[in-house]
Amino acid sequence: MPAEGSPASPTRPRVFLVDDHHLFRAGVRAELDDAVEVVGEADEVPAAVEMIAERTPDVVLLDVHLPGGGGQAVIEAVRADHPEVRFLALSVSDAPEDVIAVIRAGARGYVTKAISGPELAEAVLRVAGGDAVFSPRLAGFVLDAFAAMPGAGTATPSVDPELDQLSTREREVLRLIARGYTYKEVARELAISVKTVESHVSAVLRKLQLSTRHQLARWAAERRLV
Repeated sequence: MPAEGSPASPTRPRVFLVDDHHLFRAGVRAELDDAVEVVGEADEVPAAVEMIAERTPDVVLLDVHLPGGGGQAVIEAVRADHPEVRFLALSVSDAPEDVIAVIRAGARGYVTKAISGPELAEAVLRVAGGDAVFSPRLAGFVLDAFAAMPGAGTATPSVDPELDQLSTREREVLRLIARGYTYKEVARELAISVKTVESHVSAVLRKLQLSTRHQLARWAAERRLV
């Protein structure tokens, strides 16, 4: 028992991890070990939804790209019956469309996997306490996107038919290639194989009717995707 007059230890938030990479989940567990109580983990949407409903954690830390529907699907399924559970997206993607999708679904924040361990622990604690948390460079276009929603002034969301035909993963690859990443660096950043990167680049070039990486980079720069 604590000595008389000593302050009680604050309750650690109960956290559930959702990511399809085991080694990454293990690393997050290690980083958060002293700050939170990890009550479970899952690597796909159906298992995540079922286990989160059973364990009702304070915060779910989840990736936006998962087998079976992605982080948005997890949020929407859980919030229907457990609106008290809070979600913090943790992803390699900094694509505006990914951020906006999970925030609209009900996430309380979005941070990228470039975040440090102490910063991640602080973000989880803040979300558990009711705050909204974003990596600094993401906050601006979140505000811009919601300001552009119908009913928020006279602006309307922009539509780009060419960009809309690309999958979320193809947009991630496009953005990194446009920034000058090599195929090997893209593969490492997105935790996919070099062959998969090559396949995505070929698909993007075909869909956009471009023929070189230089044209691809210029196309992305014109749309401020870099």
